[in-house]
Amino acid sequence: MTVEQILAKLVSFPVLGGESNLSIIRWIEDYITSYGIEVHLVPNEEGNKASLHCRIGPAVDGGVILSGHTDVVPVEGQAWTTDPFVLTDKGDGKLYGRGSCDMKGFIACCLAALPEMVKAELKIPIYFAFSYDEEVGCLAAPELARAINSHYDESPKYAIIGEPSLMEPIVGQKGIYILKTHVNGSAGHSSRIKQEVSAIHETMRLILWLENKMDALIAEERLDNRFHPPHSTIHIGLVKGGIAPNVIADKASFFWDLRTIPMDDIAGIVSEFEAFCRQREEKLRKVFPDFSINTVESHPPVPHLDTKLDDDVVDLIKKLTGNSQLNTVSYAAEAGQFANEGFHSAICGPGSIEQAHRADEFISKEQLEKGMQMMDKLIQELS
Repeated sequence: MTVEQILAKLVSFPVLGGESNLSIIRWIEDYITSYGIEVHLVPNEEGNKASLHCRIGPAVDGGVILSGHTDVVPVEGQAWTTDPFVLTDKGDGKLYGRGSCDMKGFIACCLAALPEMVKAELKIPIYFAFSYDEEVGCLAAPELARAINSHYDESPKYAIIGEPSLMEPIVGQKGIYILKTHVNGSAGHSSRIKQEVSAIHETMRLILWLENKMDALIAEERLDNRFHPPHSTIHIGLVKGGIAPNVIADKASFFWDLRTIPMDDIAGIVSEFEAFCRQREEKLRKVFPDFSINTVESHPPVPHLDTKLDDDVVDLIKKLTGNSQLNTVSYAAEAGQFANEGFHSAICGPGSIEQAHRADEFISKEQLEKGMQMMDKLIQELS
């Protein structure tokens, strides 16, 4: 099968983040095993999702992991001009479909190169590592990376996460943590605002504290100019509360996310916020004894990636792509999770992140070809 044929098949699986991915993972498993490669699944507890890993080549140290995720984001409410789950060639050099760019294009390159990987006399192995639920919090990658470390007697050295980067080596990503804060106040007539505790008013103070914290980090010159913006960000994306203009709100909540540069500590920022919450509780329980502020995680924190410029994986990707322009990203990806398991990690894949998550998502044929060229050079490098 050609890379475009494989990509068309992958796009046809409408597997959204959070949903079962067994349909697409079973197809990938059957494809890989048809070339005589043993495949290993890493299922979730419910058994309705699974990651996949396999080794092509000898059981020796120093191998390269090629990693991607099998889930995509929803299409509901987007103005698609094509069927999002049918790969469409309009004759303009682009292939349209949900996930074509993010990141089934990279997986298609891996699978299309598999026959040559099998034929080649690899001296160093190549591993595939395909996960689920990346789009809802990078949930499966830590277990997948641990499974690779524990399953094989040999030790892979590198991990290339094929997020769309226009084939630029990405050596840094921000960490991310998404949380939800609930505020419990007391209801009452709006004229009694000083006798009650408004959950909305307290929510406002908490949000202002978070914005001031972000500004304080900037003022302290906690900056990393590799990133845009070059500082950690704290963003409130959804606020709920209240039932009427003249009713003091007894319930309010808001979602917020932290995106931290490598020098900043997610846990430390959250701890400072919690300390402020306890101060507000101590003060306002004198007015309303049941006043409370509770923060829960929306999904586990995703660690940052901070690959050093002299790391071997940087030289490897430069050699494979012919691209020496290094970059960083502010979105979450699985690279930091693979790095935490000891693999020399970087992001590099075909397509542009600017096309991801949009209506009429596409990958250019040129980028897909560059992805295949990287696979060819990887095979040559390890043979």
